[in-house]
Amino acid sequence: MKKDLLKLLDLTREDIHEILDTADQMKFSQKHHIAHDHLKGKTLAMIFEKNSTRTRVSFEVGMYQLGGHALFLSGKESQIGRGEPVEDTARVLARYCDGIMIRTFAQAEVEGLAQKASIPVINGLTDFAHPCQVLADLMTVREKMTRLEGLKLAFVGDGNNMANSLIVGGLKCGMDVSVACPEGYDPDPAVLDFAKTVTDRKFELVRAPADAVVNADVVITDVWASMGQEEERAIRAKAFAGYCIDEGLMKLTHPGCMVQHCLPAHKGEEISAEVFEAHADEIFEEAENRLHAQKAVLYLLMKD
Repeated sequence: MKKDLLKLLDLTREDIHEILDTADQMKFSQKHHIAHDHLKGKTLAMIFEKNSTRTRVSFEVGMYQLGGHALFLSGKESQIGRGEPVEDTARVLARYCDGIMIRTFAQAEVEGLAQKASIPVINGLTDFAHPCQVLADLMTVREKMTRLEGLKLAFVGDGNNMANSLIVGGLKCGMDVSVACPEGYDPDPAVLDFAKTVTDRKFELVRAPADAVVNADVVITDVWASMGQEEERAIRAKAFAGYCIDEGLMKLTHPGCMVQHCLPAHKGEEISAEVFEAHADEIFEEAENRLHAQKAVLYLLMKD
């Protein structure tokens, strides 16, 4: 692997499978109470400029289980919130800690942090990418389906960080990917350009959710208005009318089709309560796998 995990575009298929294989080992060790304190004495600085439940808890618990320590830094309470350049913060933290995880808005901030930091930097979420979540998604699909290659992944909703990372991760792992977004809410152009370069798998961007989910093996969705978009909620509710994963859409998928949601879910909007509860075991296994996938990333980046 490279020094950092900034976005899935930076990883090869082999890199992704190395993370997933390591995550499987981490999960086995944790479930069987096998010591795996590979990062004993190491410290992870966690910078949060966006609120979090799963990201904070899974990284903090993950570092503890690996024998290390995680340090929470709120953007509002640290000097970053008072205007200190992220590059200066990177150079300071690199002298105290062994790794940095940041959850923020601009992808450029994460890239700038990594450029100046001499220690590994992990993208915990930006408006462009959510690599840790999608690694957990891929892990969960592979656990249930025993493979990724040849499966069809369908995403219905906003062409946001989740859509961007799912397109890249799915295609790199040999999946066909179909995305349904309303006009004006497409995935990032850089991701669509990447999809055009993939010749061994099928990618399609469609407007009708029904077209996306036909014969899908896994259907994934996300909230219509992400953090920072709360003021657009009413506008987005109109734009995304009909983009709900419900029983009608699920009838178009392959038998045994999985459903994934990165949470929190707005039941009755992007997913019906019935479909959510029918697939709750898969969705909360996905949430658990954030822990194991991130432990794999931490270990692979910080073990030396």
